[in-house]
Amino acid sequence: MELRTLKTFQVVADQLNLTKAAELLGYTQPTITLQIQTLEKEIGHPLFNRVGKKTFLTPAGKMIKQHVDKLFGVIAEMDKAIKLLDGPYGTLVVAAPEYYWTHYLSQLIRSYVSHHPQVSLRLVSCNSSDVIRMIASNEADIGIIAGHSPTQEIETRLLEKEELFLVTTREIYEKHDRSYILKHFPFIYKESYNLDGLDRQSITEIDYHPATAIESSSEEAIKIAVMNQTGVALISANLIKEELESGALVPLHRLKQRLETHLICLKNRADEITIRSFADTVIEGWQEADLAK
Repeated sequence: MELRTLKTFQVVADQLNLTKAAELLGYTQPTITLQIQTLEKEIGHPLFNRVGKKTFLTPAGKMIKQHVDKLFGVIAEMDKAIKLLDGPYGTLVVAAPEYYWTHYLSQLIRSYVSHHPQVSLRLVSCNSSDVIRMIASNEADIGIIAGHSPTQEIETRLLEKEELFLVTTREIYEKHDRSYILKHFPFIYKESYNLDGLDRQSITEIDYHPATAIESSSEEAIKIAVMNQTGVALISANLIKEELESGALVPLHRLKQRLETHLICLKNRADEITIRSFADTVIEGWQEADLAK
Protein backbone atom coordinates (compact mmCIF):
# COMPACT_ATOMS: atom_id res chain seq x y z
CA MET A 1 0.00 0.00 0.00
CA GLU A 2 1.29 3.44 -0.90
CA LEU A 3 0.91 6.36 1.49
CA ARG A 4 -0.42 8.45 -1.40
CA THR A 5 -3.24 5.98 -1.97
CA LEU A 6 -4.04 5.78 1.74
CA LYS A 7 -4.14 9.58 1.93
CA THR A 8 -6.56 9.67 -0.97
CA PHE A 9 -8.76 7.13 0.79
CA GLN A 10 -8.65 9.18 4.03
CA VAL A 11 -9.79 12.36 2.30
CA VAL A 12 -12.55 10.58 0.37
CA ALA A 13 -13.68 8.87 3.57
CA ASP A 14 -13.78 12.23 5.37
CA GLN A 15 -15.69 14.01 2.60
CA LEU A 16 -17.77 11.13 1.19
CA ASN A 17 -17.84 13.23 -1.95
CA LEU A 18 -15.49 12.71 -4.92
CA THR A 19 -15.82 16.28 -6.18
CA LYS A 20 -14.80 17.78 -2.82
CA ALA A 21 -12.04 15.20 -2.37
CA ALA A 22 -10.66 16.01 -5.83
CA GLU A 23 -10.57 19.73 -5.00
CA LEU A 24 -8.72 19.11 -1.73
CA LEU A 25 -6.21 16.67 -3.21
CA GLY A 26 -5.67 18.42 -6.53
CA TYR A 27 -6.46 15.22 -8.45
CA THR A 28 -9.01 14.48 -11.16
CA GLN A 29 -11.98 12.33 -10.17
CA PRO A 30 -10.88 9.44 -12.46
CA THR A 31 -7.48 9.44 -10.70
CA ILE A 32 -9.15 9.21 -7.30
CA THR A 33 -11.47 6.45 -8.50
CA LEU A 34 -8.50 4.47 -9.83
CA GLN A 35 -6.59 4.80 -6.53
CA ILE A 36 -9.62 3.66 -4.49
CA GLN A 37 -10.13 0.67 -6.82
CA THR A 38 -6.44 -0.26 -6.48
CA LEU A 39 -6.70 -0.12 -2.66
CA GLU A 40 -9.88 -2.25 -2.69
CA LYS A 41 -8.08 -4.91 -4.78
CA GLU A 42 -5.15 -4.95 -2.32
CA ILE A 43 -7.47 -5.30 0.69
CA GLY A 44 -9.92 -7.67 -0.98
CA HIS A 45 -12.99 -5.78 0.25
CA PRO A 46 -15.10 -2.90 -1.04
CA LEU A 47 -14.54 0.33 0.94
CA PHE A 48 -17.53 2.42 -0.18
CA ASN A 49 -21.22 1.82 -0.90
CA ARG A 50 -23.27 4.21 -2.97
CA VAL A 51 -27.00 4.49 -2.27
CA GLY A 52 -28.70 6.94 -4.59
CA LYS A 53 -26.62 10.10 -4.53
CA LYS A 54 -25.05 9.37 -1.14
CA THR A 55 -21.80 7.52 -0.43
CA PHE A 56 -21.21 5.45 2.70
CA LEU A 57 -18.24 3.58 4.16
CA THR A 58 -18.56 -0.20 4.26
CA PRO A 59 -17.61 -2.06 7.48
CA ALA A 60 -14.18 -2.66 5.91
CA GLY A 61 -13.97 1.02 4.98
CA LYS A 62 -14.73 2.08 8.57
CA MET A 63 -12.07 -0.27 9.95
CA ILE A 64 -9.44 0.89 7.44
CA LYS A 65 -10.35 4.53 8.16
CA GLN A 66 -9.59 4.08 11.88
CA HIS A 67 -6.13 2.68 11.16
CA VAL A 68 -5.37 5.22 8.44
CA ASP A 69 -6.21 8.09 10.82
CA LYS A 70 -3.84 6.62 13.42
CA LEU A 71 -1.15 6.16 10.78
CA PHE A 72 -1.24 9.75 9.58
CA GLY A 73 -1.44 10.96 13.18
CA VAL A 74 1.85 9.18 13.87
CA ILE A 75 3.35 10.62 10.68
CA ALA A 76 2.32 14.14 11.75
CA GLU A 77 3.99 13.63 15.13
CA MET A 78 7.11 12.36 13.38
CA ASP A 79 7.19 15.42 11.10
CA LYS A 80 6.87 17.69 14.13
CA ALA A 81 9.70 15.89 15.92
CA ILE A 82 11.91 16.19 12.84
CA LYS A 83 11.29 19.93 12.69
CA LEU A 84 12.40 20.22 16.31
CA LEU A 85 15.81 18.93 15.26
CA ASP A 86 16.25 22.09 13.18
CA GLY A 87 15.80 24.34 16.23
CA PRO A 88 13.08 26.81 17.27
CA TYR A 89 10.43 27.52 14.64
CA GLY A 90 6.88 28.77 14.16
CA THR A 91 5.04 31.54 15.99
CA LEU A 92 5.68 32.32 19.66
CA VAL A 93 3.14 34.42 21.57
CA VAL A 94 4.73 36.28 24.50
CA ALA A 95 2.55 38.09 27.07
CA ALA A 96 3.78 40.49 29.76
CA PRO A 97 2.87 43.75 31.50
CA GLU A 98 3.94 46.98 29.79
CA TYR A 99 6.64 47.65 32.40
CA TYR A 100 8.55 44.49 31.48
CA TRP A 101 8.31 45.24 27.76
CA THR A 102 9.70 48.73 28.27
CA HIS A 103 12.47 47.93 30.74
CA TYR A 104 13.55 44.36 29.96
CA LEU A 105 12.03 42.47 27.07
CA SER A 106 12.68 45.00 24.30
CA GLN A 107 16.42 44.35 24.69
CA LEU A 108 16.08 40.59 25.13
CA ILE A 109 13.84 40.20 22.08
CA ARG A 110 16.42 41.89 19.88
CA SER A 111 18.96 39.27 20.97
CA TYR A 112 16.48 36.39 20.52
CA VAL A 113 15.42 37.41 17.00
CA SER A 114 19.03 37.76 15.87
CA HIS A 115 19.74 34.17 16.94
CA HIS A 116 16.39 32.66 15.85
CA PRO A 117 15.14 34.57 12.78
CA GLN A 118 12.93 31.62 11.80
CA VAL A 119 10.65 32.28 14.81
CA SER A 120 7.81 34.78 14.38
CA LEU A 121 7.04 36.63 17.62
CA ARG A 122 3.63 38.00 18.59
CA LEU A 123 3.87 40.31 21.59
CA VAL A 124 0.95 40.98 23.94
CA SER A 125 0.93 43.72 26.59
CA CYS A 126 -1.48 43.08 29.47
CA ASN A 127 -1.57 42.87 33.26
CA SER A 128 -0.23 39.87 35.18
CA SER A 129 -3.66 38.35 35.79
CA ASP A 130 -4.40 38.34 32.06
CA VAL A 131 -0.97 36.85 31.34
CA ILE A 132 -1.80 33.92 33.65
CA ARG A 133 -5.20 33.48 31.99
CA MET A 134 -3.67 33.53 28.48
CA ILE A 135 -1.04 30.95 29.41
CA ALA A 136 -3.61 28.66 31.04
CA SER A 137 -5.87 28.83 27.96
CA ASN A 138 -3.00 28.45 25.44
CA GLU A 139 -3.64 31.93 24.03
CA ALA A 140 -0.01 32.74 24.88
CA ASP A 141 2.99 30.42 24.91
CA ILE A 142 5.17 32.13 27.51
CA GLY A 143 4.76 35.12 29.82
CA ILE A 144 6.21 37.33 32.54
CA ILE A 145 4.24 38.19 35.69
CA ALA A 146 4.64 40.14 38.90
CA GLY A 147 3.90 37.88 41.86
CA HIS A 148 2.87 34.23 41.77
CA SER A 149 0.61 32.08 39.63
CA PRO A 150 -2.11 30.20 41.54
CA THR A 151 -2.55 27.72 38.68
CA GLN A 152 -0.96 24.32 39.30
CA GLU A 153 -0.63 23.55 35.58
CA ILE A 154 1.70 26.53 35.15
CA GLU A 155 5.46 26.27 35.64
CA THR A 156 7.19 29.34 37.12
CA ARG A 157 10.84 30.39 36.95
CA LEU A 158 12.05 33.12 39.30
CA LEU A 159 13.68 36.05 37.48
CA GLU A 160 14.04 38.70 40.16
CA LYS A 161 13.02 39.88 43.61
CA GLU A 162 12.28 43.60 43.69
CA GLU A 163 12.01 45.93 46.66
CA LEU A 164 8.62 47.53 47.23
CA PHE A 165 8.10 50.99 48.69
CA LEU A 166 5.10 52.79 50.08
CA VAL A 167 5.61 56.30 48.70
CA THR A 168 4.06 59.70 48.34
CA THR A 169 5.15 62.99 46.80
CA ARG A 170 7.53 65.46 48.42
CA GLU A 171 4.72 68.05 48.48
CA ILE A 172 2.35 65.84 50.47
CA TYR A 173 5.15 64.67 52.80
CA GLU A 174 6.15 68.25 53.68
CA LYS A 175 2.56 69.32 54.40
CA HIS A 176 1.48 66.40 56.61
CA ASP A 177 3.00 63.98 59.08
CA ARG A 178 3.32 60.28 58.24
CA SER A 179 0.38 59.06 60.34
CA TYR A 180 -1.96 61.64 58.79
CA ILE A 181 -0.86 60.68 55.26
CA LEU A 182 -1.44 56.97 55.88
CA LYS A 183 -4.84 57.60 57.43
CA HIS A 184 -6.34 60.15 55.06
CA PHE A 185 -4.84 59.64 51.60
CA PRO A 186 -6.03 56.89 49.19
CA PHE A 187 -3.88 53.78 48.84
CA ILE A 188 -2.97 53.00 45.21
CA TYR A 189 -1.76 49.47 44.47
CA LYS A 190 -1.57 46.68 41.95
CA GLU A 191 -3.58 43.61 42.97
CA SER A 192 -1.54 41.22 40.83
CA TYR A 193 1.46 41.66 43.13
CA ASN A 194 -0.17 38.78 45.10
CA LEU A 195 1.82 39.54 48.23
CA ASP A 196 1.15 37.67 51.47
CA GLY A 197 -0.21 40.15 53.97
CA LEU A 198 -1.54 42.55 51.34
CA ASP A 199 -5.22 42.74 50.55
CA ARG A 200 -7.61 45.37 49.33
CA GLN A 201 -7.70 47.18 52.67
CA SER A 202 -4.50 46.55 54.60
CA ILE A 203 -0.79 45.87 54.76
CA THR A 204 -0.42 43.90 57.96
CA GLU A 205 3.34 44.48 58.10
CA ILE A 206 2.78 48.07 59.27
CA ASP A 207 -0.86 47.71 60.35
CA TYR A 208 -1.87 49.99 57.50
CA HIS A 209 -5.63 50.34 57.01
CA PRO A 210 -6.31 53.10 54.44
CA ALA A 211 -9.81 54.52 54.23
CA THR A 212 -9.80 54.30 50.44
CA ALA A 213 -8.04 51.85 48.12
CA ILE A 214 -7.49 52.32 44.38
CA GLU A 215 -6.56 49.24 42.36
CA SER A 216 -4.76 49.51 39.03
CA SER A 217 -3.57 46.92 36.53
CA SER A 218 -0.66 49.13 35.42
CA GLU A 219 2.42 50.13 37.41
CA GLU A 220 2.92 53.05 35.03
CA ALA A 221 -0.58 54.28 35.88
CA ILE A 222 0.18 53.92 39.60
CA LYS A 223 3.36 55.95 39.19
CA ILE A 224 1.51 58.71 37.32
CA ALA A 225 -1.25 58.76 39.95
CA VAL A 226 1.12 59.16 42.89
CA MET A 227 3.17 61.79 41.06
CA ASN A 228 -0.09 63.72 40.57
CA GLN A 229 -0.58 63.64 44.38
CA THR A 230 -3.55 61.26 44.18
CA GLY A 231 -2.43 59.38 47.28
CA VAL A 232 0.01 56.83 48.67
CA ALA A 233 1.30 54.16 46.30
CA LEU A 234 2.81 50.71 46.74
CA ILE A 235 5.26 50.39 43.88
CA SER A 236 8.46 48.59 42.91
CA ALA A 237 11.73 50.39 43.63
CA ASN A 238 12.99 49.81 40.09
CA LEU A 239 10.14 51.78 38.56
CA ILE A 240 10.67 54.88 40.73
CA LYS A 241 14.47 54.80 41.05
CA GLU A 242 14.95 58.25 39.50
CA GLU A 243 12.10 59.81 41.48
CA LEU A 244 13.50 58.48 44.76
CA GLU A 245 17.00 59.72 43.92
CA SER A 246 15.72 63.19 42.97
CA GLY A 247 13.47 63.40 46.03
CA ALA A 248 10.29 63.83 43.97
CA LEU A 249 8.90 60.77 45.79
CA VAL A 250 9.45 60.06 49.49
CA PRO A 251 9.40 56.51 50.92
CA LEU A 252 7.02 56.08 53.85
CA HIS A 253 7.91 52.42 54.29
CA ARG A 254 10.12 49.78 52.68
CA LEU A 255 8.38 46.38 52.73
CA LYS A 256 10.36 43.45 54.09
CA GLN A 257 8.77 41.17 51.56
CA ARG A 258 10.05 41.42 48.00
CA LEU A 259 8.02 41.40 44.82
CA GLU A 260 8.93 38.30 42.81
CA THR A 261 8.99 38.40 39.03
CA HIS A 262 8.39 35.07 37.31
CA LEU A 263 8.61 33.67 33.81
CA ILE A 264 5.71 31.28 33.24
CA CYS A 265 4.47 28.67 30.76
CA LEU A 266 2.37 25.52 30.90
CA LYS A 267 4.22 22.62 32.53
CA ASN A 268 3.31 20.25 29.72
CA ARG A 269 4.82 22.66 27.17
CA ALA A 270 7.97 23.66 29.03
CA ASP A 271 10.17 21.33 26.96
CA GLU A 272 8.99 22.62 23.58
CA ILE A 273 12.14 23.86 21.92
CA THR A 274 10.77 27.27 20.86
CA ILE A 275 9.43 28.01 24.34
CA ARG A 276 12.58 26.69 25.99
CA SER A 277 14.87 28.73 23.74
CA PHE A 278 13.02 31.96 24.56
CA ALA A 279 12.96 31.11 28.27
CA ASP A 280 16.72 30.53 28.23
CA THR A 281 17.29 33.90 26.54
CA VAL A 282 15.18 35.70 29.16
CA ILE A 283 16.68 33.90 32.17
CA GLU A 284 20.27 34.36 31.00
CA GLY A 285 19.82 38.01 30.03
CA TRP A 286 17.42 39.33 32.65
CA GLN A 287 19.99 40.73 35.07
CA GLU A 288 22.03 42.26 32.25
CA ALA A 289 18.90 43.92 30.87
CA ASP A 290 18.19 45.22 34.39
CA LEU A 291 21.62 46.83 34.62
CA ALA A 292 21.25 48.34 31.17
CA LYS A 293 18.02 50.17 32.02
